[in-house]
Parts: sequence; C-alpha cells; structure tokens
Amino acid sequence: MGFLVGFTGFIVLAIILLIILSSCVKIVPQAQAMVVERLGAYRETWNVGLHVKAPFIDRVAKRVILKEQVVDFAPQPVITKDNVTMRIDTVVFFQITDPKLFTYGVENPIMAIENLTATTLRNIIGDLELDQTLTSRETINTKMRASLDVATDPWGIKVNRVELKNIIPPAAIQDAMEKQMKAERERREAILRAEGEKKSTILVAEGKKESVILDAEADKQSAILRAEAEKEKRIKEAEGQAEAILKIQQATAEGLRYIKEVDADEAVLRLKSLEAFAKAADGKATKIIIPSEIQGLAGLVASVKEIAGN
Repeated sequence: MGFLVGFTGFIVLAIILLIILSSCVKIVPQAQAMVVERLGAYRETWNVGLHVKAPFIDRVAKRVILKEQVVDFAPQPVITKDNVTMRIDTVVFFQITDPKLFTYGVENPIMAIENLTATTLRNIIGDLELDQTLTSRETINTKMRASLDVATDPWGIKVNRVELKNIIPPAAIQDAMEKQMKAERERREAILRAEGEKKSTILVAEGKKESVILDAEADKQSAILRAEAEKEKRIKEAEGQAEAILKIQQATAEGLRYIKEVDADEAVLRLKSLEAFAKAADGKATKIIIPSEIQGLAGLVASVKEIAGN
C-alpha cells in the first residue's frame, strides 16, 4: 500500500515537472519578439526560434509584433491661421524597431502616438491658412512624419508615413466652397463656349475665303481652257485654209502642166480664161466684162450668156 502511494506521488511529481518544463520552452514566431524579465528586471529579447527560460524566476514580459502596423485616429479639431476650425483625422503607419524600448519607453504607446499626432497636427495647421491647408496635404504629411519619427525614437518606434485621411471644414465653409466651385465651373464653361464660337467663326470665315479662292481659281482655269480651245480652233481653221489653198495651187499647177503637155492652142487658153472669169463671178454677177483679146472667138457669146443665166 505504501509503495502504491509512493508511486502515485512520483507520477504526480513527474507530471508537474513536465508542465513546468513545457512552460519554460517558448517558440517565437516570425515577425515577433519576446521581452524576458528575470526577477522583475529586463534580461533579454528573444527573436524567432526556440528558447528556454528558467522556471519561476524568468517570465515573458511582453510579446511584440515587428510587422508594420496601421492606426486610424479619430478626427481632431484644429484651428487654422485665419481662425477657421476644422476637423482632421489621420492615419499613421509605424513599425516597432526595438522591443525593449517599446516595452519600457512609454506606458501606452498607441495612446502616446495619438496624442503626439494631435498636438503635432495642431502646430502645423496653426501656421497655415484654410486654402493652404486644403492644398498642402503632402507638405503636412511630410512634416508630421518627420516630427513623429523623431519623437517616437526613444520608444523604439519608427513612423514610416502619416496620411491626412479627411479634412472636414465647417458647414458654412463647405457651402461657400461649393458655390465658389460652381461659379468657377460656370466661368470655365462660358470661356470654353466663347472659345468654341470664336473658333467656329474663324473656321467659317476661312472656309468662305477658301471657297472664293477656289472659285477664282476655277474661273481662271476655265478662261485659260476656253482661250486654249479658241486658239486651237483658229489654228485648225488656219491649217485647213492653208491646206485648201495648197490643194488649189497644186491643182492649178497640175492643170497648167497638163495644158502645157498637150500643147493647147490659143483658143483653148482663151476658153480657160473665160472659165476663170465665170468662177470669179461665183454665180452672183449678172454680167461679166470680157477682155478685148478674147471677144473675137466664135461662139463665145453663147457661152457667156449661158454662164450669165446660171
């Protein structure tokens, strides 16, 4: 019986020892770190991997996430240089670079960053007027990031960037801005419409000018073509007349050559002269004056009467 009790006690003791030993073995995941204290004092920082702590005297004081974190702070009331109260909410991107400083540097790091962001924002906006605040987001972001990064270094925190999420001016200012934007849009619309009408008028005038130029050019080309056609016509007529004269001359020369070859007598020559006079009359003359040299031919009077009658 005593042996059974002793064995049971041994088993219980072994289980307790296993529980204690297992609680002393810690595995640190990726992108995390653990701050270990011994008897209430900082001992070391565990990074990724397997670690063993001494039982009862060592403890994990804090688990720290080393990944970049994002915190979105509620809108903060700020006053501009020209005494306009507006509300601005910010988004801060930060990363823990030193787990020890983060654990022991400040009691509540997120609250500290929020308060520091609000005060820094008020300082920066206090030096700007309303219009500058609305158009200088990038400048405000840069100034805030630099200021917060310096202030959070003792806490083991690096501020990567700061963004102004919303800038909410008072309702009266919003109404005035909307009216101003509407007036500006109407002004731009009027300018664009006037420019469009101006361009349209210019294009119409240029079109008319081009049309007049084209009409004048067409008239010029037409006159040139008509002149060339008339010139060509006269050339053709002159060539035809010249060719006709040439044909007549050739025929006359051929007749003379033929008469010469047949050795025509004087009567025939005089008869040919009479035919030439008849042709000269062209059927329109009522009488023909015949030279005295050819009046002595017998039978010429009848021929003359016949020609005159025709």
